[in-house]
Amino acid sequence: MSNTASLRTGVVLAAGFGSRLAGTQKATDLKPLTPVAGTPLLLRTLHSLETAGCSRAVIVVGYGMETVQAEIQDRYDGPLALTFAINEHYDLQNGVSVLAAEPHVDQGPFLLIMADHVLGDTLMEKARRHRPPERGATLLVDHKLSTIFDMDDATKVRVENGRPQSIGKRLDDYNCVDTGVFVATDGLMEALSAVYAAKGDAALSDGIQRLMGEGRMQTLDIEDGFWQDVDTPEMLAHAEEMIQGDLVPVE
Repeated sequence: MSNTASLRTGVVLAAGFGSRLAGTQKATDLKPLTPVAGTPLLLRTLHSLETAGCSRAVIVVGYGMETVQAEIQDRYDGPLALTFAINEHYDLQNGVSVLAAEPHVDQGPFLLIMADHVLGDTLMEKARRHRPPERGATLLVDHKLSTIFDMDDATKVRVENGRPQSIGKRLDDYNCVDTGVFVATDGLMEALSAVYAAKGDAALSDGIQRLMGEGRMQTLDIEDGFWQDVDTPEMLAHAEEMIQGDLVPVE
C-alpha cells in the first residue's frame, strides 16, 4: 500500500431518508443501519474503505443522525478514524451532503461512496490504486450491462476513451452505469459549491456535469468487480443472495 493511499480519507453519504427501504427490516427503519446478510450497510461501507486503503472516514449524517452515529460508534471496531459531519439540509439533494464533508477532508485525493452500496473487494482495490485527474474526479463505472439488477433505477453513462460524455437515469445511449464510487479531488467540492451558490441546492450529478464540461472528469472500468445499490427490498434480497452464495468477496 502506498503512502498516498494509506493517508486517503473516505467520505460516506448517509444523510438521506431512505424511504424506499424503510420497514424492510424489523431491526431498524434507518437505511444506513439496515442489515445485509447480518451486517449493517454502513458497517459494510466502512470495511470497504479499509480495503481501499483509507485511514479516515467522514460519515455525513442527517436523517436519524443521533441513532446512526451512536450505533456506528458502538459497533465499529476497525482501524479507521471516524468523523461525523452533519447535513442539516438532508431534505435537499446529495451534493449538499458532499459539501457538508468538505471542512473535514484533507488535501489530496479522497474516496466518495454511498452508505447504501455493497461493494466488492476487487472494486475497492481498483479505487485504492487509482489517481484522479488534477483538480478533477474519476467515476468508477460498470460495463457489464447484462449483470445490472435494476437497469431502470441505474444511472447510465456514455463513455468514450475513458471520459464520460453524458450521464443520467433516462439516458438512451449508454455503454456503462455509475457505481456510486468516486476518487475525487477538491475540484469536485469547488464545482458543487458553485452550483449550490447559484441554485441553493446541488446534486452530485451537477458537480459531475460541471467537471465534464471543463474536461476534468474521467471514468475507471471496474471490470469483474461487484457492486449493488441497496435502495429497495428487491435490491436488498439480491445483494444478500450474492453475498450468501459466496459469489462476491465482500466483508
